[in-house]
Amino acid sequence: MSASSDFAAAELTPPAVVLDKSQMAENIGAVARVMANFGLTDLRLVTPRDGWPQERAWATASGADWVLEGVRVFDSVAEAVADLNTVFATTARPRETRQPVRTPREAGRILYDDTASGLKTGLLFGGERAGLETTDIALCAGIVTIPIDPKHHSLNLAQAVAINAYEWRTLILDAPPPRFRDSEPPASNDLLVGMYEHLEAELELGGFFYPPEKKRSMSQNLRVMLGRAAFSEQEVATMRGAIHALAKGRGRVLAKLAAERAAKAKTDAPE
Repeated sequence: MSASSDFAAAELTPPAVVLDKSQMAENIGAVARVMANFGLTDLRLVTPRDGWPQERAWATASGADWVLEGVRVFDSVAEAVADLNTVFATTARPRETRQPVRTPREAGRILYDDTASGLKTGLLFGGERAGLETTDIALCAGIVTIPIDPKHHSLNLAQAVAINAYEWRTLILDAPPPRFRDSEPPASNDLLVGMYEHLEAELELGGFFYPPEKKRSMSQNLRVMLGRAAFSEQEVATMRGAIHALAKGRGRVLAKLAAERAAKAKTDAPE
């Protein structure tokens, strides 16, 4: 490894790896092992089936204890990715979401460039059986799909993490010049979720989500649409200001109507 590669590996913070609803401790340990192989250290678990810590994970980690000892556990994907700016969902099934789909190599380049720009990045992996929920994929900047042969598309969790981690490591070793962005960096996920919830609450009051049974899919589509815009922190603030202004205007209209009804009722009341 060259001196420049040593510098790049030391300076850049690798992507976080987020495992949603992991079922087996052995799989978590295997993921920790491949993360250590490729220089990734930030492992986050979302509601692991058997809780945490689990002794069996250490047995399959082959000495990657520092990864397991640094594990953080979260109650939801939204909480696990809240501090991250760029997250890719790794899944073989894009489902009904209209997000960009990339290979691990393409996604690795974006993660490398964003990390070099000072952003925090991550990769989200679903549970061994159920995969990822569409509502969680909507929190991500796009989808990563590994181009495996359709004749046998079975890939275990550690293998999927290894392929993506390898692509990241290859960029570190090659030390390519980062493509620095010429615009404001995207806001963190916690700011985006706050904006989504603010908008959805006001739309709920305005009767937008109708019929009620379609609220989930409508909300999900809104989040995907807005997520593709890659809002900066300032744009999030501007958007929330616009939502507030619209809501306040609706309140004034309703107050005016209420006042008019009250005046009419007073006029119509018998002496």
